[in-house]
Amino acid sequence: MARRRFDAAYYARFYEAADTRVASSRDFAKLADFVAAYLKYLELPVSSVLDLGCGLGAWRPLVARHFPRARYLGVERSAYLCRRFGWTAGSVVDYDDGAAHDLVICQGVLQYLDAKEARRALANLAARCKGALYLQAVTREDWRVAVDRERTDGDIHLRPDAWYRKWLAPHFDPIGGGLFLKKDAPVVCYSLERLP
Repeated sequence: MARRRFDAAYYARFYEAADTRVASSRDFAKLADFVAAYLKYLELPVSSVLDLGCGLGAWRPLVARHFPRARYLGVERSAYLCRRFGWTAGSVVDYDDGAAHDLVICQGVLQYLDAKEARRALANLAARCKGALYLQAVTREDWRVAVDRERTDGDIHLRPDAWYRKWLAPHFDPIGGGLFLKKDAPVVCYSLERLP
């Protein structure tokens, strides 16, 4: 995963330049509003947030706004971003701080991993999570119908969404919108709120 792409030029193109970035700060804010509202609806207490592959840190101020008492930990594999923002250096594949977090975020990371690394990453996400996981990864289906190919990095591993669901299923229940609830999370979630 430590390829040329995760340098200043990569982040400038896909995250910072208004004419080529994949999402704006407004997009991130809408997503965070949704995630926070759903977790508050479920009455899931959020005192710790782990953002694995935190990139430029778009989630940090949004977590602070919605969960002001929560501790946010941004972990990033890009040496460039760790130097620039002071993130904790690490990988979603094997990062272990010895804790399980109320909310784990992994957005736009898994598609850069080969299948073996991605399976290890999914197992690690389960180990690091005790509440909810927000997961977004570009799938084969997304590439065909959902993403803007001009703004989305195409140098990725495209797997079917069923592949991700298979490896998430032992640990999480999908509850919509990219949210997955840990099977033993301390919340009530009605059966029809869970996706089949």
